[in-house]
Amino acid sequence: MGLNHSEETHQRLVEKVPQCTGREMTEWFKLMNDGPSFLRFDDRVRWLSSEYALAHGHATAIVHEYDLVKAHRRMG
Repeated sequence: MGLNHSEETHQRLVEKVPQCTGREMTEWFKLMNDGPSFLRFDDRVRWLSSEYALAHGHATAIVHEYDLVKAHRRMG
């Protein structure tokens, strides 16, 4: 599946995640680290959406941002 919207839209969604979900991105990242180890992007989005009753857009933004942060750590 992957990201289907612009990077600008992604950034707006990331900025709204704490307000809309009641959790900071770091909390979501910890939940993803501790959760099931799905390899596919869409499986992780579906898990977040169903497990935490998130809107699809917010779940997508969280997973994409998580992947970006992980990739940056590997490169840095």
